[in-house]
Amino acid sequence: MNNTIVGLADIATLGQLFDWRLEQTPHNEAYRHFNPITGQWHSHNWEQIGERVRSWTSALAALGFPQGARIAILLPNGIDAVCLDQACLALGLVPVPMHALDNPASIAYILADCEATMLAVSTREQWDAIVGVGEAMPSLKSVLVTDDGDFTEHYSARHDQILVIALPAWLAGGVLPDGHHKPSMSGDALAAIVYTSGTTGRPKGVMLTHRNILSNIRAVMAIVNVESEDVFLSILPLSHTFERTVGYYLAIAAGSCVAYVRSVAQIAEDLSVIRPTVLVSVPRIYERTHAKLLEQLAASGVLAQRLFALAQTIGWRRFCRNQQLPSTDASRHWLDPLLFAVLQPLVARKLLDRFGGRLRIAVCGGAPLPHTVAECFLGLGLPLVQGYGMTETSPVVACNTPTDNWPATVGRPLAGVAVRIGENQELQVRGDGVMTGYWKRPEESARAMTPDGWLHTGDQAVLEDGRIRIIGRIKEIIVTSTGEKLAPADLELAITADPLFEQVFVVGDNRPFIAAFVVLSQVGLAQLLRELSLAAGETALDSPILREAVLRKVKQASMHFPVYAVPRMVWLTTQPWSLENGLMTPTLKLKRHVLLQHFHAEIDEIYAPHTPGQGMQAAAVS
Repeated sequence: MNNTIVGLADIATLGQLFDWRLEQTPHNEAYRHFNPITGQWHSHNWEQIGERVRSWTSALAALGFPQGARIAILLPNGIDAVCLDQACLALGLVPVPMHALDNPASIAYILADCEATMLAVSTREQWDAIVGVGEAMPSLKSVLVTDDGDFTEHYSARHDQILVIALPAWLAGGVLPDGHHKPSMSGDALAAIVYTSGTTGRPKGVMLTHRNILSNIRAVMAIVNVESEDVFLSILPLSHTFERTVGYYLAIAAGSCVAYVRSVAQIAEDLSVIRPTVLVSVPRIYERTHAKLLEQLAASGVLAQRLFALAQTIGWRRFCRNQQLPSTDASRHWLDPLLFAVLQPLVARKLLDRFGGRLRIAVCGGAPLPHTVAECFLGLGLPLVQGYGMTETSPVVACNTPTDNWPATVGRPLAGVAVRIGENQELQVRGDGVMTGYWKRPEESARAMTPDGWLHTGDQAVLEDGRIRIIGRIKEIIVTSTGEKLAPADLELAITADPLFEQVFVVGDNRPFIAAFVVLSQVGLAQLLRELSLAAGETALDSPILREAVLRKVKQASMHFPVYAVPRMVWLTTQPWSLENGLMTPTLKLKRHVLLQHFHAEIDEIYAPHTPGQGMQAAAVS
């Protein structure tokens, strides 16, 4: 380590950041994870994590990969993912984080596109599924399997010898070669290639440097007080730049502990056990908690419902007054402190306890948070702040803070981040956090920037008293409630390549998953009904067997898209959308806003918490 490093401002690379943290607080708790074998939560201090990282670094160095080689990490959040990421950073290799639940075709494409030299997976079954896609991956030399016993074997893929090795055997071979030393790197070296969906429907790799990410960390720490005593609960995948920067590297910079959630289904229980002080998430997590709260409230008595409504109303007035925001209800302010003092333990405390009871800050990003959810949580005292960013900006551009929080906006730009409003009210960004470009896509990289060097965000915005308010999107981009982005036209085009489908309209903006509305061709439908031995007729679309078969066709047609882009439900019709019925433009493009209104009831039913009724021609992924 460079002995001249005395503080965060002196650090040039993420590897130096990790070494600095080990030196600063070796005995503080670093990570906490649940061991399903023991049924217990296990804790690791920074010194212990440092030893594990050194072991992984030795094993990786023994393979002799050249500096800059790409290492694909297809692991769930946890200690192994941290160790491999840090080993890459220590050796000047480039991590390529991928979503552990992504589909094999998307993963295979990314491996080929980034020319990955090594891949880490949890099980051999994952690797079998990936190689079974048939994508050529000539650069891949080895596959590390972390959770599948102790074995060493060779696996032939398209006549290329790829070593598939278990973690124990790999670590045992980790003797550093003679004369090995950490490579010299500058802040301009690549720290990651993070893949996001592209305009062609294929994922594209965002190239982020050490300087990009460290500038974002420093800027966030300048406005948000994160301490070594803080405990983060990690929910988002480490393939998500929001989690990588704010939930992972930021915690290293602050010396905070990160606890890894067991699963999405167990978040509520893990919140009560871990009792985090910092939560970094996307709207969907807050929406689910809010929906559960309202569901339980609906089953309670009238008195409880009235107390809840009163607590939220008074709490929201207090919040607006404290933040100096306009409030539509100015009545009875003098009674608010007294009333809220009574309602706080009866109502508000119960909500805060759902999040563990000691949150200092709850960060929401990746997609817009519904105002009803924000008003409820902020009114009841949850320290919830929203921000805005993109993978291409490392990612945070702007953020509210607990003391400067206007939930109708995404806050003020971070220090060192410049924003402006360009043509068509587009928000444009410039600063040290902006990516160097897209991997092997010079033309798309050039299109992402203005001639004078500002990044196109594709989002429309206005600036109000120094704050950014997002008002729309220039392009038709779907942003799910989990923060994933998708160009719908690309997915629709891929699905209509199957002659069964005449037209396709996909939805999912600010929703938890993608759904597809499809117009079936008469010929294709008749053939499919024969294959399924189903009778034709007016009620054919009501058949669950037909709906499931159509959904399988949709999934097959979209298999090369990231897993979050593959539709999980489908709605069927044989009535075309046309210029005559007002659902298409004169140039035969779908009128998306009109279709959204036309199918408003069906969309609501698709995303309702209950199973779709018999009268709806929809099928869900099993």
